[in-house]
Amino acid sequence: MVPAIFGLSGLTLSDDERAFFRDADPAGYILFGRNVESRAQVRSLTDELRSIHGRDRLFVCIDQEGGRVARMKPPTWSAYPPGEAFDRLYRLAPASAIEAARLNAQALGLDLAEAGISVDLHPPLDLRHPGAHDITGDRALGADPMQVAALGRAILDGLGRSGVAGCIKHIPGHGRALADSHKELPTVTASAEELELDLAPFRALSATPIGMTAHVRYTAWDGENAGTLSPFVIEEVIRKAIGFTGLLLTDDLDMQALSGSVPELAAQAIAAGCNIALNCWAKMDDMTGIATALPVMSGETAARLERALAAAGPQIVSAAEAGHADLLARRDALLALRAA
Repeated sequence: MVPAIFGLSGLTLSDDERAFFRDADPAGYILFGRNVESRAQVRSLTDELRSIHGRDRLFVCIDQEGGRVARMKPPTWSAYPPGEAFDRLYRLAPASAIEAARLNAQALGLDLAEAGISVDLHPPLDLRHPGAHDITGDRALGADPMQVAALGRAILDGLGRSGVAGCIKHIPGHGRALADSHKELPTVTASAEELELDLAPFRALSATPIGMTAHVRYTAWDGENAGTLSPFVIEEVIRKAIGFTGLLLTDDLDMQALSGSVPELAAQAIAAGCNIALNCWAKMDDMTGIATALPVMSGETAARLERALAAAGPQIVSAAEAGHADLLARRDALLALRAA
């Protein structure tokens, strides 16, 4: 198995994709807006991916946070609020905010489970810092580490109740970045002592089976490499200081924060200690290059992948029949407390 997650070019698999995926046997796949049109179409697509590999438990993921980060959109799917909605409620009524975040994630998870999606790349545990780039912005669950951890735990629980595994991101923290890592490499100059604040929510949820790195350079730890490509950040910070023992994904290797070809970056990330290279854009040259550049998946990564997929339950037939509307109604009643 190739330790990589690949994107898909469209609503259905091309003949070239089908043949390549069968031969390469990647760890999993990621879906974007270009891959989703209707409920039946997405389920057919994910069912075909499973049939290619003969595995009911397959890592099929998506970025579905709510707010501006949503690949599955109305009117076919429900709209979900960004993290800021739960942050605002938490400041008024913490217990209500935690329950609202859980209900929201459970409903969102039902949409994903019905579509055959097993992993949501959610929640972000990046703290909101004054003056930082808006790439975090309203996606943040707050500025207080323990609040972010509490809401993050509720989101993971809600997704899990729907049979979907969550993924904490962006380890060890994107909240201080002054630039958008989709466009350039942010450099964070905070001291190691200051960065302890950013590590706290990740440390609190370090037992989560799946996590994603940040394409951010932290001068306190490594003045040359982005966290994704830094052996020191991965081993000393993520694995030891945070204590994260789960499956570690890179953020998308095609982002402009990183320099070099995508296959080269994939090899660097795996050599640095990441478990899985994430390549989102379905460029066949990049995908075949990654399959050639990467070693066969290690036994340690395979065990972490298996534990990650154990957190994803059987796919449901109908979100509506599973109580989706009731979950949203209960969530909305709690969120209404903000205006009471």
